[in-house]
Formats: sequence, structure tokens, C-alpha cells
Amino acid sequence: MAGTLYIVATPIGNLEDMPPRVAATFGAADFVAAEDTRVTLKLLNYLGLKKPMVSYYEHALHHGESILARIEAGESCALCSDAGMPCISDPGEQIVRDALARGIRVVPVPGASACVTALAVSGQDTSRFVFEGFLPVAKKERRERLDFLKNEPRTIIFYEAPHKLRTTLNDLVSAFGADRSVTLCRELTKLHEEITKTTLGEAKEFYAAQDPRGEYVLVMAGAPDAPAEEEPLTLEQAVAAARALMAAGTPPAAAAKQAAKGTGFSRGEIYRELVAAKEQQEGAE
Repeated sequence: MAGTLYIVATPIGNLEDMPPRVAATFGAADFVAAEDTRVTLKLLNYLGLKKPMVSYYEHALHHGESILARIEAGESCALCSDAGMPCISDPGEQIVRDALARGIRVVPVPGASACVTALAVSGQDTSRFVFEGFLPVAKKERRERLDFLKNEPRTIIFYEAPHKLRTTLNDLVSAFGADRSVTLCRELTKLHEEITKTTLGEAKEFYAAQDPRGEYVLVMAGAPDAPAEEEPLTLEQAVAAARALMAAGTPPAAAAKQAAKGTGFSRGEIYRELVAAKEQQEGAE
């Protein structure tokens, strides 16, 4: 009988955030699939556990087949990333996809997630959001991705490493403008945790003078609502505006010219309506 693939969340910084079920799952698993076995080893040592480990990191995804084969042979596997919920902006997603395709039971063991944690304390709109993770490294792909997001009205969440933060802030200012609101969440749950709500322009200036340190989650406001377009005036409304000007002492031709501005109607159209209305009124008398 096939075993189970457990998708196990780990603390995003503070080890005291470890849920009891996470510790129990690591204890019960036959082996651990880790993004980086060195990082996970520290976690297992903290729990007082010793487990066989394999890496599923992006450059070692050929291990995915051997991981799934072991599960199909009856072993249970606890898959984890370095921090937070695995398989989110993480190569483990391919293993989950393949496991489901092969009928392997996949069980989530939830816990902290940096993107949702940052969103909750960002002060940005949380009713609708999109997760972008890390932007593409290649300039062309990055530019295309930012162009795609220019009209995105929902709150947008990015991940960024400290050595790339300045470049990313420069690119975000170029794409979305210096006034766009953004919250920078640094080192969440760790000793030097910092949450700063500011603008892209101010963040760019600050980090031009200060060295970025630690891992960042950027929670950026979506595109502002486009101003509602006013309904264009009808010809009757434009003529009524001209009559109001005439009542205030403006000559008919000048009133027609002024009322025509921005309406799409010519001065002559409005003037003819004024004359026709006057003739009709005189005929009725």
C-alpha cells in the first residue's frame, strides 16, 4: 500500500511558532524531503529528531522520481521548504503535481506563510490580492510581467532578497509611479522584524542610502480606480445651458459658443435650436 506525502509548513522565523502537528508529522514520517537539507537539519535538531533526508531543490528535482517511488513503495514523506508553507513559489509544487497524477495521497499540514502574514499586517486592502512571489530575473521577462500588472486593481504581493531589493524598487517605481503605496515587511517573526508602510518613491530613496538586510515581503496597493466618465450632455441640455447664459445677459451667439464647449455639439447647432425655439414661441403668441 502506498504511503502519504505530507506538505509540512515550518516556522518563517521564530521556532516557537512551531505547531504541535508539524512536529508530530516530522516525527512520524519515514523520511523528509527538504528544500535545503542543511536548513532542515537545524529544525530537526531543535525538535530532537533524526530522519533520513533528501533534497528536492530546483537543481535536484531529478530526486522527485525517487521520492515518489519511495512513497509508492509504502513510505511516508514529510516535504518542507526552508520556511513557511512549501510548494508556494517553491519547486516542491512539481512533486505535488506528479504525486496527485499518480494517485498518491497528499496531506497538508498547515502553518505560517510569509505572504499571508505580511498581508495581514500591511495596512493595505486585504479583500482581494494576488501573489507574484519573486519577479523574473531576466530584464525582458521582468518588464513584461510588470507591464502586465500595471492595471491590476488588487493588492500585489512580492518576495525579494536583500541584494536585489534596490533593483526591484527602481523597477517598481518605473512601472507604477513613486506615489504607489507599499508596505515592506522585513524579517517577519524574527528578532529584527520591521514593518514599514510607505510609498515606492520613499522606499527607493531610503534604501539608496541604507543597505537592505534580511528577507522582504513587499505588499503593494493595486491600481487606483479609474475616474468615472461623465455622461456627455445631450443637445437639449446644451441648449438649456445656453438659455441660462442668455438669461444672465449673454448674447445668443456668445451663449451658444460657450455652451458648446466640451459637448461635441457645434455652436451653430445650439444657436439654430435657440432660434427655432424662439420662432416657435413667437408663433404660439
